[in-house]
Amino acid sequence: MQILDWVRFGIGLTFLILGVLVMIVQVFGIFRFKYVLNRMHSAAMGDTAGIGLCILGLAIFAGFSFVTLKLFLVVAFLWCASPVSSHLISKLEMTINPDFEKECEIEESAEEEIKKENEKLSEKKGEV
Repeated sequence: MQILDWVRFGIGLTFLILGVLVMIVQVFGIFRFKYVLNRMHSAAMGDTAGIGLCILGLAIFAGFSFVTLKLFLVVAFLWCASPVSSHLISKLEMTINPDFEKECEIEESAEEEIKKENEKLSEKKGEV
């Protein structure tokens, strides 16, 4: 039985270390990026993956109990709250920032891309 405890300890510790490493990368991303939406993306990914891995490691340490259920409820709450808050922050940035189009690259819509591809195909057919 003691071997299973050590295996569980090793797996839980691995998840905790991975979660901490993801959060360290998140911090570097937050300080490295210059634009607020890029920083927010880094923070959201770190929250989702880092905290999820850490809580999974803690759940493995706790074993199957009521504490594990509480930990998974915390993860569920964070996974519901983080996208909503990220969406609201990005929407606020889009409405308040007058230089939004200059600071980020806005992609063309799919319809415009399809029209351009159709024009290229018709030009190629005309050349043949």
